[in-house]
Amino acid sequence: MIRFFNTLSGRVEEFKPLSPARVGLYACGPTVYAYPHIGNYRAYVFEDLLKRFLKFMGSAVYHVMNITDVDDKTIKGANSQGISLQEYTRVYTQAFFEDIRILNIQPADVYPRATEHIPEMVALIQGLVRKGFAYEKDGSVYFSIAKFPGYGRLSKIELGQLQPGQRGDADEYEKECVHDFALWKKSKEGEPFWDTELGPGRPGWHVECSAMSSKYLGPTFDIHCGGVDNIFPHHENEIAQSEAFSGRAFVTHWMHCHHLVVDGEKMSKSKGNFYTLRDVLDRNIDPLDVRFLLLSTHYRKTLNFTFEALDQAAAARRRIIDFLYELEHRSLPAESRTEWTDQVDETLNRFRLGLSDDLNISLAITAMFELIRSANSGLAAGRLGQPDAQTLRAGLESLDEVLGVLPAKKEVKLEDRILNKIEEREQARRAKEFIRADQIRVELLAEGVVLEDTRDGVRWKLTKPDERAS
Repeated sequence: MIRFFNTLSGRVEEFKPLSPARVGLYACGPTVYAYPHIGNYRAYVFEDLLKRFLKFMGSAVYHVMNITDVDDKTIKGANSQGISLQEYTRVYTQAFFEDIRILNIQPADVYPRATEHIPEMVALIQGLVRKGFAYEKDGSVYFSIAKFPGYGRLSKIELGQLQPGQRGDADEYEKECVHDFALWKKSKEGEPFWDTELGPGRPGWHVECSAMSSKYLGPTFDIHCGGVDNIFPHHENEIAQSEAFSGRAFVTHWMHCHHLVVDGEKMSKSKGNFYTLRDVLDRNIDPLDVRFLLLSTHYRKTLNFTFEALDQAAAARRRIIDFLYELEHRSLPAESRTEWTDQVDETLNRFRLGLSDDLNISLAITAMFELIRSANSGLAAGRLGQPDAQTLRAGLESLDEVLGVLPAKKEVKLEDRILNKIEEREQARRAKEFIRADQIRVELLAEGVVLEDTRDGVRWKLTKPDERAS
């Protein structure tokens, strides 16, 4: 049984998808007004872990992530540079796609852009006006939260501070500022606008996600993700406008990841602790070490990012890579032992049980490293054969389908000159020129190639840098 914490109910609940054939997953994507910071990627890595785990457990997942390419921030940025909104947002949209590829985040099935879904937003707003949940004022259209009795269920917000007729045009505001929110904003000088049945203007931020999620996932779907900062006002407003329009429950399960802080403090450019992914990678840090750090703390706990913690994550990930290297390159006996099949099966089961408990990543990772520690002892004691190595490799690769922290496999081919040296050594051995044969072996070792003479002929493997001859 899979159980996740549901922000809406405030408790851990059994996860039951609406359809056994497919899980509908919507995640709030980037607002493309700047390069995303590492805190943003904490949310995207969490969502990737969730999706990978659901697929690991046999579910098909249809994943939608929006691109917010029109809002207050993007318009301000474009105007400050004197370029079009499309030209301005293109740079940061491309950067986002580059970053998720670097972090081994599996792409969503669809990335709807707000500017490409204006008709859907207009239709939703018109429906809300017809049903009495929205009203026009001075060319803009607002959602009346007083008309929606369920407002505040997600954020557990108190509505006592609401003043009748109080309206807000800003896309984002503080929790204390509860008020009717803009669905459609009347056009202003210097801002992009669309001529529609609502008049010239542009959509408010909140209505964008409601229109796009319903188009691709239907009026009700399984999981909506985001950071805790999205709970209010964004997700609260999404619920109100979506349920008021459709008359149905919007989302069955809300999942939010907590903040990332740096050295125990909120990221701030003035404090000098504000990092984009590019800032971190410019320090010659492996992006998969960053990924491992971002997923290694439970998603509902605050993650404290430090470079010391990143070093520890790198060391932990290196243990996995080094172990797999030993399995791949060490000469092992042909016979196998059933104990390793049993241990791999037990590890896979513990891994599943850990992540089934609200993505308890600590239990899952602990199970993996206990298997590695046990197998390393087996290697040292000679209790591990070649078939066992294959079983262990397959098990760890299966776990990495969820974690995504191992480098992609590359087909290794030797240069022709190296292959020629290996052949030259074989000819020297056949001619009993053993001094020359040993000399070639040392030369190849200096280049990172180890030769092993077996009954079936010579075999080669690549060494780690610290094993090469000096």
